[in-house]
Amino acid sequence: MSQPTLRYGDRSQAVQQLQRSLIARGYNLYPDGDFGDETEKAVRAFQLKVGLVVDGAAGSKTLAALAGADCSKLLNNATLVAAAERLGLELACVYAVNEVESAGAGFLSNGKPAILFERHIMHRQLSTPRSADQVAGKLKARADLLASEFPNLVNVRPGGYAGGVAEHQRLAQARQLDDTAALESASWGAFQIMGFHATRLGYPSVQAFAAAMAQDENAQFDAFVAFIEADPVLHKALKARKWKDFAATYNGPSYARNLYDVKLQRAYERHAGCGCGQQAAA
Repeated sequence: MSQPTLRYGDRSQAVQQLQRSLIARGYNLYPDGDFGDETEKAVRAFQLKVGLVVDGAAGSKTLAALAGADCSKLLNNATLVAAAERLGLELACVYAVNEVESAGAGFLSNGKPAILFERHIMHRQLSTPRSADQVAGKLKARADLLASEFPNLVNVRPGGYAGGVAEHQRLAQARQLDDTAALESASWGAFQIMGFHATRLGYPSVQAFAAAMAQDENAQFDAFVAFIEADPVLHKALKARKWKDFAATYNGPSYARNLYDVKLQRAYERHAGCGCGQQAAA
């Protein structure tokens, strides 16, 4: 899923191919290679028909759906509509945060959820008492011992990333040391929700959370919604469309350098006038 996203204003042979694919699906277009109003309208109609997010942009998911790929695990529009209602937000707000804060695909090419294992979180979780009878000093001593034996899995410093499918290999090895701490030490899905948030977000255990993240992108988005819901500051900023406050809370100090607030504002403005809400309810 590495194709560039085609959107309003683009002019290229890729747009012409997109138009031909839409024509083959029954949409009345002229294949001129110009992504204008009619092409955007057709893209939205197709996305609505197959259940994808109705954003009017032809990214890898929309292009894959046009090619006949299985879309059963992909985020669908109904999930965003339900999230907007649950959080008391404009649908355009939900579209904006999905567009900007999502890593894109929630699953790898082998069907496993996208994850990133954090060895320094593993060290922290192993060192943290979980009951009154556990002694912090003894736990830390064990964590330090494991760090000396398995520095790629337990460490006081971040790093050791392998990326992609190989992150699941790291996670599997870490689970042999401590299943709960390992699952808590990975970020999961398209929105990179850390496993240690699981019970705070309403999951009975981190194991249940990990199982949900392996279901589909809709379950991953539900975790993202729960994350916003569980943070009053984050939720309030989003309701008020205070993008700088939202980005500073969700993305951390790097938000300004990466222009997250600007991207959110622009995405919201683009979606606010698109009629997405009307189409979604159709």
